[in-house]
Amino acid sequence: MNLRIRDLREDKDLKQYAVAEFLMCDQSLYSKYERGERELPLRLAVRLAEFYGVSVDYLVGLTDEPAQYLRKKK
Repeated sequence: MNLRIRDLREDKDLKQYAVAEFLMCDQSLYSKYERGERELPLRLAVRLAEFYGVSVDYLVGLTDEPAQYLRKKK
């Protein structure tokens, strides 16, 4: 999977440990997500997409358009 999480993190000048803390996981586990050694769980992909202000599709490389989708009102 072509995750963009490393590029997004570096664009914000964040360290891995800071993003791992936000996700409530260990830095070494987060590092494996960035390197593609572990699959990023959907719940964490959603949190990261919201954190960076991008769509999950952009995050996982399905589109080059970073814009988030508009949420439906309940």
